[in-house]
Amino acid sequence: MNETDLKVSAKPLYLADQSDPDAERYVFSYQIEVANQSHMRVQLMSRYWLITHGSGRVEEVVGEGVVGQQPVIEAGGAFRYSSGAILESPVGTMEGHYVLVDDAGREFQLTIPRFRLCMPGILH
Repeated sequence: MNETDLKVSAKPLYLADQSDPDAERYVFSYQIEVANQSHMRVQLMSRYWLITHGSGRVEEVVGEGVVGQQPVIEAGGAFRYSSGAILESPVGTMEGHYVLVDDAGREFQLTIPRFRLCMPGILH
């Protein structure tokens, strides 16, 4: 299994109705898609997130699976899920990796490229 056989994409969205800028609470949702372009199914076992707030504060999130699941992604298939993050600033980033296992029992990491969480109109 090669990391290039799997593609990760992220679509963040600012949730104004759940945010409270006066209280330094900025809520974002994000949709992740993991597309398996290999000829072997894989199972997503765990996740690691590095969340960087605009203030410079960094959070690490580690856990089993995603959204309470350890999904199996068939060859040629994809898995999508939505989750969220709360920042103390209107801008931040997320990045990390998933740990997956292929049908042969080999464990490997899949990099989640950095993506920006940003309140609309804050950056030019």
